Amino acid sequence: MTDPIADYLTRVRNAYLAGNKVVEIPSSKMKVAITQILCEKGYILSYKVVEGTPYNTIKIALKYHPQTKAAAIKKIERISSPGLRQYTDVENMPRVLNGLGIAILSTSKGIITDKEAKELGVGGEVICYVY
Repeated sequence: MTDPIADYLTRVRNAYLAGNKVVEIPSSKMKVAITQILCEKGYILSYKVVEGTPYNTIKIALKYHPQTKAAAIKKIERISSPGLRQYTDVENMPRVLNGLGIAILSTSKGIITDKEAKELGVGGEVICYVY
């Protein structure tokens, strides 16, 4: 697999489209950090890192609207890829859906959202947009 982050985002997107309640994804430090941000911002219900013999996995409980059963994530899109890295500085920080969505960045301060990066005054690689 050449792009594990794109695989992670695709598994989450497909689980929402299929109407699944839980999705299991192979774990890495970066994937756990992205999952933690999604949980803090209310895009997923919860997550748990499950220790396994061949490899660890992340179990993610997906979030839906109680009455309409609409998914909490409308779109989750990979921006920077291994073939074309996308970087940004503080002045050119992307605004996702006019501030309603989030951009997840990999910075020198760790994996953080666009708003946190602006507060800290750091730029970095734009991993994905979520809204």
